[in-house]
Amino acid sequence: MEQDELERLVGAPLRLGFDEILNHPRLPEARHAYLGSFLDLYQGDPFMVRLLLQAGRFFVFHCVAVLEAAQDPSRRETWFTVAALKRQLAIFGYASDRQVDHLVARLQEVGFLEQRRAADDGRVRLLASTPKLRDHHAEWLATHSIPLAMLFPLHDYGPVLSRNREFHALHCSTSLPFNAVAARLMMTLPDTLLFFTHAAGPLIQNAVLRAAMDSADPNAAIPYVEAADRFGVSRTHVRNLMKDAESAGLVRITGKGGHSILILPRFWSSYDRGLALGMYLHDAVHIVAMQRWSKN
Repeated sequence: MEQDELERLVGAPLRLGFDEILNHPRLPEARHAYLGSFLDLYQGDPFMVRLLLQAGRFFVFHCVAVLEAAQDPSRRETWFTVAALKRQLAIFGYASDRQVDHLVARLQEVGFLEQRRAADDGRVRLLASTPKLRDHHAEWLATHSIPLAMLFPLHDYGPVLSRNREFHALHCSTSLPFNAVAARLMMTLPDTLLFFTHAAGPLIQNAVLRAAMDSADPNAAIPYVEAADRFGVSRTHVRNLMKDAESAGLVRITGKGGHSILILPRFWSSYDRGLALGMYLHDAVHIVAMQRWSKN
């Protein structure tokens, strides 16, 4: 689980092991809290849901926040440009220049990104996030820290959970060297990637799992077609995603007309593995960010 590389980046032994997180007795409880927080982040915000429907925009939001926070105006190689964004997204498998150009244009159109000329070189156009994007990313980061705070309450996640703006910028700048490790870890999660490669996939995935956890009978069939209306995609799209999930051994389509699914054990185990890997990585970054924060 990239332990040696993470310890090199942290500069010390990790305080949490991957197996320690994955086998924590309260992991299902943390999963439920995370699913609720994730869905609450987008609940009642159809604009944000529509914006994030296209596969890859989750990564764009993260890379924008990280690259902007990590840039140093005195070091040209760190400038936050479209080219720098494309290099980071390529690490996560989004290597199409045309796709990235489209995403950047869309984010500019809706007021999440701006462009301006570099002060030291008017030929260079720098990207800049807006408060709207930074606020969303701070909420996103806090959401991903909630399960850590639940399972390991003796560790201080207060600055990130409080959405402290200065700490958020510090945490983002700290994250940049960890991106390559994050991308490699993500490649070990084929079931997670199945959802990330479909429009609104992560939203649909979390919605059906939360519905299953909230059900009085954990083995009950869960209707899934309403996710189409909830997230603004076609029922055919959601049905095709569920067919792919069934082929992967994650669900079994059932019910009249095939409008419900049974969540299979592999889905729970693969989701928990992804959740644990995310916590494992987030905590490593958090260690370094808190060290830097204590020196401010």
